[in-house]
Amino acid sequence: MSLQVLGGRLFECAAVLTKAGLRSFCSAEMIIKPSDLPPDFSVDTLIAEANRCVACGLCLPHCPTYRITQSEADSPRGRIALMSGVASNRIPMNARFVLHIDRCLTCRACEAVCPNHVSYGKLVDGTRAMISSSFLDLPSEKTATRKSRFRRWVENEILAKSSRLDALRPLLRFYERSGLQKIVRRSGVLGKTRLAVLEGQLPPVGTPCSLSGRGGVANTWQAVYPAIGNPRGEVGLFLGCVARLTDVATLNSTIFVLNHLGYTVHVPSTQTCCGALHQHGGDRQTATQLARQNMRAFEGLGLNLHAIISTASGCGVQLTEYPSHNVSETPQQSILQSLHAEEEAGKFSAKIMDISAFLAKAEGWGNIKPQPLPHKIAVHEPCSLRNVLRGSAHPYALLARIPDAQITPLAGNDQCCGAAGTYFLDQAEMAQVLLRDKITMLDASGARYLATSNVGCAMHIAGALREAGSQIEVLHPVTLLARQMGMPT
Repeated sequence: MSLQVLGGRLFECAAVLTKAGLRSFCSAEMIIKPSDLPPDFSVDTLIAEANRCVACGLCLPHCPTYRITQSEADSPRGRIALMSGVASNRIPMNARFVLHIDRCLTCRACEAVCPNHVSYGKLVDGTRAMISSSFLDLPSEKTATRKSRFRRWVENEILAKSSRLDALRPLLRFYERSGLQKIVRRSGVLGKTRLAVLEGQLPPVGTPCSLSGRGGVANTWQAVYPAIGNPRGEVGLFLGCVARLTDVATLNSTIFVLNHLGYTVHVPSTQTCCGALHQHGGDRQTATQLARQNMRAFEGLGLNLHAIISTASGCGVQLTEYPSHNVSETPQQSILQSLHAEEEAGKFSAKIMDISAFLAKAEGWGNIKPQPLPHKIAVHEPCSLRNVLRGSAHPYALLARIPDAQITPLAGNDQCCGAAGTYFLDQAEMAQVLLRDKITMLDASGARYLATSNVGCAMHIAGALREAGSQIEVLHPVTLLARQMGMPT
């Protein structure tokens, strides 16, 4: 037995005796069975990857939940020990185990600093799939991975259906513009429910520009936005799900900037949600279906695109990791067919680029003269951009094109803001602690603007600022640049 395997297993045993009180796991009766697992999930793979963790502890100061609870069970190495223990039937699966897995933000800061390159993201997603597929009769404690039927319906029948999201746009705009939103917020009729949290984060809902900011609006995006001036290439634009309602300004700004640099933008109508919410919630089957649909949507253009642009770093991570998911059309496919599907996923994901990363390398800036902006801009680095895409430098380079802008990193960028997909709903108390830290740092920054590259982070932070009556505006770096380039608002 190698030293690293031995070290991993020794830590698994030690974790059960830590101050977190993990002895209580031994009193439960629920055991995962191989027959409970989804067909594309391997317990052996999980255990092998978990055994790569040598329990060095270098990840601990980078883990947001460990920093708050100081519990080994809420640290990366503690969770890995628990995952391995449950997968190998040495530790029973119970509500307390699920709680510690649910508390993970999947920020993957631990991955970024792990000297042994443990794929923690794959471990926690695989474990959540294991939990979701086991159908255990857990006690009455609510867990994020055991979602209500209504929640699953919203994710599968609304977020995953682009036409239904577009149908919501006029309704939400009426709600905001009619004064009904003000009445609802003042009355407190929603109480302290999850719906109230969602409503509190709802920004002004915009409409897609029909001609890249050149006049007119529409309820859906055009299939093609032609380049302005000297053509330099063609790109695709990934819209996402929530963003196509709540981050229209960023999507319109992206088209505007790309067009003015000479890039034609293609927006396939059949694209859908990236699948990240489903993947992190344990629904690997739906996540895979959405991946296949997105791949077909962009392949259906029949074009050799320079890149497929993502404006939300969380979506960007999911899209770039499609090759690591099972993208076969059916579980019965042959090895050659599966390899072909993986190869196609690799070609698709290789074209994915965050908008700031693409613009950092794009040509055509010689004729672009943004207007000066003599204000301080704090830059928030989303976990997905910083820890996985490793592209946190690109927004700074993009904003540096604005004359007189005072650009500064937001203090505490190495810690998560607490949004993390639906984490702010499922683990509200922990999310609020992390959010308060961000707001404190932002208040101390003296910034007029906060630039962030992920729609979930933007809504989470902006909602708190709005509630506090702050005048700090939260927006995407490309939106701020497009304004200074003269984009109509």
